[in-house]
This record gives sequence, C-alpha cells and structure tokens, in this order.
Amino acid sequence: MTSRAPTLESMVQLARDGLLEEFVERAHGLEPADLADVLASLDEAERIGVVQVLPPELSSQALIEMPVEAHAEDTLAALAPEQAAEIVEEMDDDDAADLLGELDPEDQERILSEVENRSDVDELLRYDEESAGGLMTTAVVAVEAAATASEALHSIRHQAEEVDFYQIYVVDDARHLVGVLPLKDLVVSSPRRPVRDFMEPADIVVPPDLDQEEVARLMARYNLPAVPVVDAQGRLLGQVTFDDVTDVVEAETTEDILQFGGTSADEVIAAGWRDAVRSRLPWLYINLVTAFVAGAVVYAYQGIVERVVMLAAWMPIIAGMGGNAGTQALAVTVRRLALGLIAPGQGVRIIGKEVLVGTINGLANGVVVAAAAMLLHQGPMMGLVVFLAMTGNLLVAGFAGAFIPLLLERFRVDPAIASSIFVTTFTDVCGFSLLLGLAGLLLL
Repeated sequence: MTSRAPTLESMVQLARDGLLEEFVERAHGLEPADLADVLASLDEAERIGVVQVLPPELSSQALIEMPVEAHAEDTLAALAPEQAAEIVEEMDDDDAADLLGELDPEDQERILSEVENRSDVDELLRYDEESAGGLMTTAVVAVEAAATASEALHSIRHQAEEVDFYQIYVVDDARHLVGVLPLKDLVVSSPRRPVRDFMEPADIVVPPDLDQEEVARLMARYNLPAVPVVDAQGRLLGQVTFDDVTDVVEAETTEDILQFGGTSADEVIAAGWRDAVRSRLPWLYINLVTAFVAGAVVYAYQGIVERVVMLAAWMPIIAGMGGNAGTQALAVTVRRLALGLIAPGQGVRIIGKEVLVGTINGLANGVVVAAAAMLLHQGPMMGLVVFLAMTGNLLVAGFAGAFIPLLLERFRVDPAIASSIFVTTFTDVCGFSLLLGLAGLLLL
C-alpha cells in the first residue's frame, strides 16, 4: 500500500507539468481533503488552471476543504462567472456562503448572478459569519405536526434525496418549530398515528445572531448532532451541524493559543517573515516596557545586591517560579472563561482557590529553596529570606493568574491576548521586591 504523501506529491507534479488530463483522471480517486491539499500546494496560477479543468463536483468539495490561508475564495473569484457559479451550485448553501462571504460584494454578485437558485445563499450572507446564522444550513428535513407517521416517512424519503440530515424537525403550517421527531418512534409507530402524539419538545434552539462559540459550547454540553436555528417568532430557519462546530472549535482554539502566546491570530502558518514581524513586534514592545518595570525594581535595590552578591543567583529562581505558577493559574482561568464555566459572582471563589493553591505550592517550594540555601552554607537567615520570598511570590502568582484575566473579561478585553504579559510582569516585580526587600530587612 502506497503512502498518502507520494500520491499528493505526484499530483502536484502532474499539475506543474501541465498533464491536466491525467491529473483529472486521478483526482476522481482522491478524498476531497487530499485534493484540497494538492490545490493548496500549487501557486495561484497553477491552481486556477487545475480548477478550470476539474469537474465542478470535485473542485467544489476541494475548495471547501482548503485551509483558510490558501484563500480558496480568490481562486473562485478568478474563474469566469459561469464556471464559478457551477461550482457554487455543487456546494451546500452554508459552505457556499462561507466561501462567498470572503469576497467583495462586487465579486459575490458577479458569481451569484449566474447561480440558478441563489435565495438560500443570499439569506445566509445576511448574517455575521461568526454567528449561528452564518454557520447554519437552510437544508433541513422537516415534517408537519398534523401529518401521520406514514405521511411523515414518505416526506422524509423525498427530502432525504437532497439533504443529509441528523435531526427531523416538526413544524406547523406557518413553519414554527414545534418539536423534534425521534426516528425510532417514527419507525415503530402505527402508520396512522399523528406525528404530534410522539414528537419530543424542541428544548434547545438558538437565535441566528448567537455567537458561534456559544453555539459550539451548547452543542458540546448537550451532545447534539445538530441544533435548530429559529427567528424571534420561533420559525425554523435552518440548523447548525456538528461538522461546522468542529471547524469553529479548531479555529477558536488556534486563535486562543496564538493570542495566549502574544501572537496575533491574523498571522497564518504560511505568512511571510514580514507579516510575522508585523504581528509579533507590538507585543514584544509591550513586553519590553514591562521588563523595564521589573528591571527598575532591581535597580532600586542595587545597593542590597552589591552588598549581598549571592542574591543575584536567587533572583531568577524566585521570579521564574512565580512566572510559571502564574501561567498555570492563568491557563486554568482562561480555559474556564472560554468554556463558560465561571458563573456571575464566582470570581471571588475562583481567585480564593488559586491563592490557596499558590500558597500551598509556595510553602512546599519554599522549604526546598531554604534547604538549598542552608546546604550551600548561606546561613539560616538567607534560608528564611528565600523561603518567604518563594512562598509570597507563588501566593501572588495564584492571585494574579486568576484576577487579571477576570478583570480583563469584565472590561471586555480578551483575556487570552494580554493576560500572560501582565501576569509575568506582576510576578517578576513582586518576586524581586520580596527577595530584595526581605534581604534588606533581615540580612543587613
């Protein structure tokens, strides 16, 4: 059995050699995700040439699967409007809206003007792309509450020819969502039994303007394969399915990881060095300013450091341990915020827990550093100084790691963006102040 990589490499080479007839023939045997990787490996001109000769049913799925940084929408916009429209018509309405939503209104209209039935895509383009409306598909399977089990089965068979479905929705004659139909109950029910007698209530619904992260959180909490989207009057607009939510979780997680490290979420993996510098340098400048603050503390105590030179060896240890402990508390708190696990009024309890954890960890590590100081023949007073500094700094780290992200969240600043810089500065300043201040009191 051949590996996947050589197959993709050979496809890329076929495209670059201009052997497009063989490329198209072999493309039929590839999964859409693999064909997407091939297209993403080509430069823009090569990609356009390949998409122009691919059948729409292949190119449509491959363009959907391409990574964001490859900008599949640019490839679509570079095609003749008629060919682009053929590709769009092969896509599910939500996928088409996602791709077209990245284009300028002029390019959108140029393509959609050639689409035979554009109403569903137009409807989805009205919504913010990061909302439930922007995620949903209007393609749903729905039956009327007044139908019998036999009529419902017949309707479902007809609708399923065009729609992949995870839920069967029950609506009234004005398309208000009134329930969800369990497939098992439908199959075992008497053919003449009305659907309304055995449908289940639609307890979990979302409005079209709900943020996509909230939709993902809701579906994960209740293990839903799909969630219905309804308007203010309760009319069924569409549904968000688990595959769309998977993409949201991946995108949001990537964004949070980049921001947590002080890197802009706009910087993509394929970005050049100029984009990387432009994205990261502002955060490094901010970090440099905060580093000067920590340095100023050491400068203020330089007389003590000159008189007790051995303190220089303990400074990075105390500050580093505080920074690590603060990052631990910060990571846990940001995760709780991201998952919506902190209810209003719970902030004090969360901070209290992290302070307690920090104090206990500080005492445990303080005993170790005090023992190390004694073993290095630095005297019991030096042992006491490093013990108190370590304990105090880890206590401060627990407080800062919980308090700072909660404070930023209160002021509607994303805690994943700036928290780490402020927490590290806080623990550095406190660590240096505690170590050098205590040394001045107890050793001199």
